[in-house]
Amino acid sequence: MLSLWMRAAVGRQQALVVILCLLKMGSVAAQARYSIPEEQSEGSFVGNIARDLGLDLQRLLSGNARIITKDSKQYVDLNRDKGILVIKERIDREELCGKTTPCSFSFEVILENPIQLYRVTVEVIDVNDNSPSFQKDEINLKIVESVAPGTRFSLVSAEDPDVGINDIQKYLLKPLDHFKLEVQNQPDGGTFIEIVLQNTLDREKEETHTLVLIASDGGEPRRSGTVRIHINVLDANDNAPVCSQSVYKAEVRENSPEGTVVTTVGADDLDKGLYGEVTFSIPHVGKEAKQLFDVNIKTGEIKVAGKVDFEKSKTYQLNVQASDHGGYSDTCKVIIQVIDENDNAPTIQLMSFSNLISEDSPPGTTIAVVNVDDEDSERNGLVRCSINSDVPFKIESSLTGYYTIVTENILDRETFPEYNITITVSDQGSPPLSNSKNINVKISDVNDNPPQFGRSEYTVSIPENNSPGFSVFAVSATDADWGQNARLSYFLEDKQINGVAIMSLLSVNSDSGVIHALKSLDYEQIKWFDFNITARDAGSPPLSSVATVKIIVQDQNDNPPQVLYPVQTGGSLVAEMVPRSADVGYLVTKVVAVDVDSGQNAWLSYKLQKATDRALFEVGSQNGEIRTIRQVTDKDAVKQRLTVIVEDNGQPSRSATVIVNVAVADSFPEVLSEFTDFPHDKEYNDNLTFYLVLALAVVSFLFITCLVVIISVKIYRWRQSRILYHSNLPVIPYYPPRYSDTLGTGTLPHVYNYEVCRTTDSRKSDNKFGGAGGQNVLIMDPSSTGTMQRIQSEKSILDEPDSPLEVS
Repeated sequence: MLSLWMRAAVGRQQALVVILCLLKMGSVAAQARYSIPEEQSEGSFVGNIARDLGLDLQRLLSGNARIITKDSKQYVDLNRDKGILVIKERIDREELCGKTTPCSFSFEVILENPIQLYRVTVEVIDVNDNSPSFQKDEINLKIVESVAPGTRFSLVSAEDPDVGINDIQKYLLKPLDHFKLEVQNQPDGGTFIEIVLQNTLDREKEETHTLVLIASDGGEPRRSGTVRIHINVLDANDNAPVCSQSVYKAEVRENSPEGTVVTTVGADDLDKGLYGEVTFSIPHVGKEAKQLFDVNIKTGEIKVAGKVDFEKSKTYQLNVQASDHGGYSDTCKVIIQVIDENDNAPTIQLMSFSNLISEDSPPGTTIAVVNVDDEDSERNGLVRCSINSDVPFKIESSLTGYYTIVTENILDRETFPEYNITITVSDQGSPPLSNSKNINVKISDVNDNPPQFGRSEYTVSIPENNSPGFSVFAVSATDADWGQNARLSYFLEDKQINGVAIMSLLSVNSDSGVIHALKSLDYEQIKWFDFNITARDAGSPPLSSVATVKIIVQDQNDNPPQVLYPVQTGGSLVAEMVPRSADVGYLVTKVVAVDVDSGQNAWLSYKLQKATDRALFEVGSQNGEIRTIRQVTDKDAVKQRLTVIVEDNGQPSRSATVIVNVAVADSFPEVLSEFTDFPHDKEYNDNLTFYLVLALAVVSFLFITCLVVIISVKIYRWRQSRILYHSNLPVIPYYPPRYSDTLGTGTLPHVYNYEVCRTTDSRKSDNKFGGAGGQNVLIMDPSSTGTMQRIQSEKSILDEPDSPLEVS
């Protein structure tokens, strides 16, 4: 009956646990909770995480879903293909939680792109896989025969790592002749076992007694453990030791050095001698407590014997037994409270991290997820997490113990290509402990900067008559971006310069920006021109900027002076006349010259190179005026020949020569008689006269020939018309067979053919008309009115009496 009641209680407890788990999952967002029995085989199903978190399988795969745990062991694995959680390795609830109940472990499921974090808690349900056990197989007690009934003797309790119904549920003592068993449940969950003497012992009758203590749990199947109790009956000792306090409470700081006194227990025994000597021991203590504490057997002083760690256990209970040598004993409880020390620095674990982030990432982009933890408790375990303030990032708290680092401002790779982020965690202990971790974040480039020229406008000078391929200038632009986004190319913008495409004058190297001249430039045609050059990067989309280049063509002295006056005609006998009465400074003439160059290349100077009489004339070096430098006399020759050279101011200079004929005379006949004797001009004039006469003869011949031809044609036509109509000469005009009118529209369906024969007596003959092809009907197109009228006019001529025709 008791077994059925215990099974019902277990069922109600498990149902309550399931209901609480479901309520917990419904109230917490982004969390899941599962319950599994311990000792499940690998691959066993835990839960459908995809369904419970509302995720599809594609998201688990694309987000690279994985499990993150702070412990070294990972009990559960994620099957991303099916979206389920399965057992990865054996789970022993006793190893995981000890006597703590309920027992659970947590881990996080993280997804990337974007980062999502979910907490999963798995509760491990106890299975009755451990039997109750005692520390010893046998217990030896010495009891004086004079001990009164009702005297109690404490026994060591059994231990069962299982919890709940699977823990020890009852103790059974056999036989019950002299002793009975009493079990007391303590507030901390332990049990205090005593055997109580019911009947007086008599050593003389029975010197030893053997009892069997059985501890059994309430699991299914039920398990049990036993210990044999051997009792030796001693002679009488009528006073038992009595502890000074039934319960001692003490505190000890964790990490206290070995030998630190925790407390001292005391006991009194009214007996004298050997029976009054009290010794202290800790016979019934757990393995862990036995390694941490020790009691002085004579003084009862309890000292630290090992390393006390608050994080492992916060309290310890020791049952100190005070015994005399007569077999009497008393037991007192010592409850030791461990005081937490701030001896654990916070830890930082990087769960997810993107060390490369685009500079166009919006504020709020997650770059890292970190987990911080402190094993201490209360204020010693409260952790603050922060990052350095000189970076455009901020840290935000997500789940408990988890922080995300996100972008706070707009990033600019050209200003800061990378950042070093220092994550600092510190607790609130005294003194506080801290820890830090450095991460490096690189900023990837985005094509957000156009190329920049050093100047918006460049002015370059180039001498004219340059050779093709001449390197004019090199433009250069810079781009603050990196890599492909900073690779620049240069292009000329199409433009017309004096009707000529700029592409035919210049070219630019797309890589280096060097501008080359494709043609030789002429200052006299183009003095300057400008054009635009574009620098474009290789980003996507590409960015560009434009600069203006102004080319100034520098003049070169490549044109000699040109003399406008006096005109040099080769055979001309034109001469400037100077009267013999001319005074000094008389202006004879002025040499006028120009130079199409510019600047100093067009500054002209005049110089008298040769002269018949150098003492008579001079030339103004700047204005080219030829003047007399002395009084003209009768002795001066009539014909004077001056050679004037005109030079420009270029380097090297260019020049032109002009010959000026000057006649010193008062009358024109005198001049003619003298100037016909110039030997050079006579030869030139003879040649010119020959060509002129030859040209005149050819023109005259052509004119007369054309005139004769025109007159002959006119006469011929006139005579033909007279002969045709009025002459009696035996002239027979002949029209070839199948003569057709081609002046019409060409629409006659049948050709009107006829032959005309005339003789000397034709005017007296009759006319005979015949139709084409033996028919008497002439068929014509109605639209051929012109042809019809012409045929009728011809017929009227043929019908005249004076000119009879015979038509066949």
